Amino acid sequence: MADRLELPDATWQRVSPRLIVSEFVGAVISTAIFIAAVLTLTNVVWSGAIWGVAVVGVIAIIVFVLIPRRVRAIGYQLRDDDLLFRRGILFQRFVAVPYGRMQLVDINRGPLSRMLGLSELKFVTAAASTGVTIPGLREADADELRDKLVALAETRRAGL
Repeated sequence: MADRLELPDATWQRVSPRLIVSEFVGAVISTAIFIAAVLTLTNVVWSGAIWGVAVVGVIAIIVFVLIPRRVRAIGYQLRDDDLLFRRGILFQRFVAVPYGRMQLVDINRGPLSRMLGLSELKFVTAAASTGVTIPGLREADADELRDKLVALAETRRAGL
């Protein structure tokens, strides 16, 4: 079994641990919606509502247990020519985004993210498959990273 891709001189930057809180809140809201849907459907179609709620509950517990590990698996690093991004536990994703190919660097902050002081940084390139979103960055870190990436993208494009 292959180990996680580790680069010899790689220093991965981690996202904020506050992202765990945000993910938990999202999971709780999703679980509540699914339980309401199960209760509604089972009362209309089937009288075994307890089994439907139990299945949703077991799935929710598995999701809750995995949230901290999923957040710790998110990382990025700035290399000489590109930004390398990783995420995932079972299905790992590694994306290298060349600085010269970045067309847009966008920061998003939802209501919960603003309360937690977090931002989401999104990079868009000409190829849709290389779009990368780094969630859970502290607001100041996201602003600084955006400015740095825009400057790097400008110098790389000028060199083309």
